Amino acid sequence: MEAPNGSSTAPATPALNGGQGDSGDFKLRFCTVCASNQNRSMEAHLRLSEAHYPVISFGTGSLVRLPGPSITQPNVYQFNKVSYDSMYKELHEKDPRLYTANGLLNMLGRNRKVKWGPERWQDWQVGIPRIEHSSDRGSKGTEGGVVDVVITCEERCWDAVIDDLLNRGSPLNRPVHVINVDIKDNHEEASIGGRGILDLADSLNNAAKEERDTIGAASFDMASAASRASFDERVPEIIGEWQERWPNLPATWTLAWF
Repeated sequence: MEAPNGSSTAPATPALNGGQGDSGDFKLRFCTVCASNQNRSMEAHLRLSEAHYPVISFGTGSLVRLPGPSITQPNVYQFNKVSYDSMYKELHEKDPRLYTANGLLNMLGRNRKVKWGPERWQDWQVGIPRIEHSSDRGSKGTEGGVVDVVITCEERCWDAVIDDLLNRGSPLNRPVHVINVDIKDNHEEASIGGRGILDLADSLNNAAKEERDTIGAASFDMASAASRASFDERVPEIIGEWQERWPNLPATWTLAWF
């Protein structure tokens, strides 16, 4: 997998989230989720990382499934074990014309520039440092293994995330917003959805910075229920305003716990 980052040297500048910088440095940490950590979640991961948000991404399926030569012959891979680069090379060797025409090679080419390979949500150990992911795009700020907002791209993925969080029993007692933005699983809709998710992230982050300025960085960055209460209360209204701008991306929200 990725080469571990063995350096223990502290960064010269404050971390984007939870550091001592002013509100201009602050960024909420995001996680994007779809079924296979291939199309929708990776498009959103790329968009958020390009905007300098700390971001990680996952899939909720039991296996990674990509279209094959027929509906009964998908290409199937295991999470956490096969890289995007390996998938790209395998499909290019199998049938370059087919997998260029259906967009898979372009998608995998994008993905391998973002991170090593698809990860499964249910295997994520929340709160455990992600030092082996230091080369992933958007990794800065996610080293501690926690996020502030999870954005899923399909209702069944949202359900899977919520069920998994309930089963974990909230060991960190830390609030996390879980938002579903319903995106059809094709390349065009994923691109539109990625733009919508970035717009939502910007709106949430602007509100978070305002509340952080009001209550103080030290308190807000504790990320407890009490310190984030004023921000948490604003989220439903922010999503409602965003939904008016993106009426073709139905959204669902809940406040859950790590």
